[in-house]
Amino acid sequence: MLAAERTSVNVAVIGHSFMGKIHTQAWRTAPRFFDLGVEPQLSVVCGRDMKATESFAAEHGFGRAESDWRAVIDDPEIDIIDICAPGHLHATIAIAALNAGKHVLCEKPLANSLDEATQMAAAAAAARVSGVRSMVGYSYRRTPALAYAHQLIDEGRIGTIRHIRAEYLQDWIVDEDFPLVWRLERDKAGSGALGDIGAHIIDLAQYISGHRIAGLSALTETFVKSRPLPGSSSGLHATGGDGRGDVTVDDSAIVIARTDQGALATFEATRFAAGRKNAMRIEINGSRGSLAFDFEQLNELWFHDHTAPAAEAGFRRILVTEPEHPYAGAWWPAGHGLGYDHTFVHEIADFVRDIAAGRDPKPSFDDGLQVQRILDAVERSAASNAGWVTVQAEQ
Repeated sequence: MLAAERTSVNVAVIGHSFMGKIHTQAWRTAPRFFDLGVEPQLSVVCGRDMKATESFAAEHGFGRAESDWRAVIDDPEIDIIDICAPGHLHATIAIAALNAGKHVLCEKPLANSLDEATQMAAAAAAARVSGVRSMVGYSYRRTPALAYAHQLIDEGRIGTIRHIRAEYLQDWIVDEDFPLVWRLERDKAGSGALGDIGAHIIDLAQYISGHRIAGLSALTETFVKSRPLPGSSSGLHATGGDGRGDVTVDDSAIVIARTDQGALATFEATRFAAGRKNAMRIEINGSRGSLAFDFEQLNELWFHDHTAPAAEAGFRRILVTEPEHPYAGAWWPAGHGLGYDHTFVHEIADFVRDIAAGRDPKPSFDDGLQVQRILDAVERSAASNAGWVTVQAEQ
């Protein structure tokens, strides 16, 4: 818990590749555009390669570099631990940080397994009693158009929800000789397209609609069974080295589901949609209208009002850049769009403001655990050749 007189918080970022870099930019940018209540200080960045970590620290304005995350957690000056490391490290780091009284932001999915996620949620609940806050980083919730979609549904603008359809399509491993990076190894990533991008659309569908996935049937597939071992890699880029290794995660997942409020839902997550770079799409149909969104046009939300006269019916484009729209008022004049990186700035801004105000941030570790239950159900269904699986109820 922050003392009332505190004017700053000391932040440690664990990991400095793709997610670590964009989180770092968000930490630097958020206080310049949002009133956070306290000022974040980039105190420590931690990575395995000390030389590379020191270079990153110097380039991005961190106070120092570390190669051992345990030393970071043991530092009494650190207030916030931001976990941007691969999934197999999430549970160990997060639980240690929470037990040490540090506020924790953890990248998604929360963990690599349902058991790990359960332990993390329990640690967060115990820490909450002492005012220690935690959040899982489902950043797409902070896309202004999607936050506005959530608002419209909450206001009843599309009525009773009947259908949810979501897809997340990428193509960065279509090449069968793309190297075996850590995201393709189960012991490090937990799952493939399912956890990496499927988790996003599952979280979004539930957040926007207010529904929970109650049961499902799923198929997964690994199209390329082995790949060249990596020589070097960073983010979603890699060069090949010597030898080959087995791909141990899914390349694609398809899910049909029923929600707790009787809607039908479909989900598709794949890294094999040639030509689709980051096509994260969601459409929700209700008794009074529909909403549709595509992240490759992330400043736009499409809305159909089914109560309008038939002669005027049809989807209309809402450019979500007005000051009245979620988050948009902190940025540029209307019509000047935002990008992928802004969702992380909004995430950091909300997280820090909640800590400063003594509120529990959202999505919580409990929310992350609920998504993990769905990921677990998908894998169990796929293992039974698409058998119907009831999603484990929240405790």
